[in-house]
Amino acid sequence: MASILVLDDVIDAAILVQRILEKKGHAVHVFSDEDLALFFVRENRVDLAIIDMKLRKMEGIEVMSEMKKLRPEILVILMTGFPTRESAAKAIKLGAFAYSIKPLDKEELEKTVARALADNL
Repeated sequence: MASILVLDDVIDAAILVQRILEKKGHAVHVFSDEDLALFFVRENRVDLAIIDMKLRKMEGIEVMSEMKKLRPEILVILMTGFPTRESAAKAIKLGAFAYSIKPLDKEELEKTVARALADNL
């Protein structure tokens, strides 16, 4: 299946996403540090990144932008617990495949990931 990176400053939230997606057969790599996640993308093939908007050092949109410089083909789903129309529009405009609201619904996450991967793998 796909190689998926999950970046969230709350490690338990990232692990929950990991468990959901590993049950679908994906290889999921979890990070709570932006620099380590970017290093991983630089060194490894990643099909999809799921990134929280609020991180410790950077905004999720900034991380997405850096990842796309390293791997233009990478798909990104940005997630947030503090959604606004402005942040959703900015995320999509800057290249996010989807913008998801936390807490993530298991079925919605699975559908969004499947849709992203079906269109691009």
